[in-house]
Amino acid sequence: MDLQLLAALVLGIATIIVIVLRTRLDAFVALLVASLVTGFVAGAPATDILDSITAGFGSTLGSIGIVIGLGVGLGKILEVSGAADALARAFVRAFGKGREPWAMGTTGAVVSIPVFCDSGYVIMNPLARSIARVKRAGYVTLALALGCGMTLTHHLVPPTPGPLGVAGILDAELGALVLAGLCFSVVLLPIVIGYARWMGPKLESEISDEVREAVYGKAAVTVGAGSASGPGSGPGPGPGSAGAPADLSKAGLSKADEGPDEAEPEHDPAAALGTPPPGEKPHRMSPGLATLPLLVPLLLIVANTVASAIDQNRQGAVGSDDYEPSALPKALAFIGSPVVALLIGIVLAVYVLLPRWTTRSQVGGWLSEAAASAGLIILITGAGGALGQVLRDTGVGDELAEAISSWNLPGVLVPFLIASLVRVAQGSGTVAMITAASVTAPLISGLGVSPLLAALACCAGSMVFSYFNDSYFWVVTRFTGLDGVAAIRGWSGITTAVWLGSLPLLLIASTFI
Repeated sequence: MDLQLLAALVLGIATIIVIVLRTRLDAFVALLVASLVTGFVAGAPATDILDSITAGFGSTLGSIGIVIGLGVGLGKILEVSGAADALARAFVRAFGKGREPWAMGTTGAVVSIPVFCDSGYVIMNPLARSIARVKRAGYVTLALALGCGMTLTHHLVPPTPGPLGVAGILDAELGALVLAGLCFSVVLLPIVIGYARWMGPKLESEISDEVREAVYGKAAVTVGAGSASGPGSGPGPGPGSAGAPADLSKAGLSKADEGPDEAEPEHDPAAALGTPPPGEKPHRMSPGLATLPLLVPLLLIVANTVASAIDQNRQGAVGSDDYEPSALPKALAFIGSPVVALLIGIVLAVYVLLPRWTTRSQVGGWLSEAAASAGLIILITGAGGALGQVLRDTGVGDELAEAISSWNLPGVLVPFLIASLVRVAQGSGTVAMITAASVTAPLISGLGVSPLLAALACCAGSMVFSYFNDSYFWVVTRFTGLDGVAAIRGWSGITTAVWLGSLPLLLIASTFI
């Protein structure tokens, strides 16, 4: 590979890492500065570099910016309405006694599709504490299962902003990425539960005194006894822990029987709605209604993808530029487009999930909060597209593709390893997957991988070894009461386990996609 172009790529990625880790600037600025550094080192004229940055930024946000904004707004309404909490409690009841880690892992995976995992974990953690309080043990197991269940879909399934950004940069079919990400999440979930059940009991004794008292009360039993991963917690009903109440359906729905001074106040999932006006009943959310605004958009997006694939196959025009959709696929292409599907979802969320007495100003305030949280993600995604365009226009992408094609390495591992290295270096999974997508976008044809497979590799690679430089690391470990080596064994370990589990899945998928 041309040494000047290699230096441009290395210095560009190094710029991102140094700025994020060593300065007060954020990833958005880092990606833009990296675009300039890459262009200048590659020898491109200054005006051409600026043209590439603006063109890449605009084209990326044109395809995905609206979708990210709508997805985050939908997640906010699910959060404040109590819908996310209703889904969690439904899963706990459905899985039954002895399967609480499965319930919490599945809950995390479903809730984190539309809700940021940081806020989703804060919302769902009281339920994990309630279950552990009733069982009198097993809190770490439940907390790890919940947190890493959220990690799976946060990294793999749109409309989470990171995968959405990757799809936009790589021009991957969004419905296909939803399906593939869900498949990966389902296969990886047993790894989450297995690791949580194995490591959780080992770390029960490491919980801080403050968290232990908040979870188990002042009269906490001996840690580790009858934990959720111990005897009786397998796939069938078990005896539970000694002296624990048998009815786990009350977990999270009422105060544990600890005495008036030791019980944690009951969690109100819809506290953001405020006090109902006189004559109105308190807001209650059924699981069926809670799923509607989430399920309808996902089904529309997937239906669009499936109908188009079937129609192309029927016409013998798979991958052809001359393909003309039939009537039904054409209609689904409209209502199943991500923009229209998520618009339908957010309208359903506002008018189905929220009570009639919710005011216009309240809804506007929540959507404004969502827009504020989505703003930086949208900017980072656009800046990632800008870096990708600079790599294309300067020829760095073509040179790298030729060099890598000469290696005895499966093409799918390139975006996977780039995302992994950036994640370990700077901590943010979103930045890691978007950086990997930006670097990979010019390489796709040379690597011999499809945009969908490259997108999966970017997303899966970004799950590796969450530790001190990841904000979500601190959310999970502080709520769980783990610190130091215990935090690394628990949280860094479980995220690395699912990262390793995704590698053979990618290699298998590369034979089909």
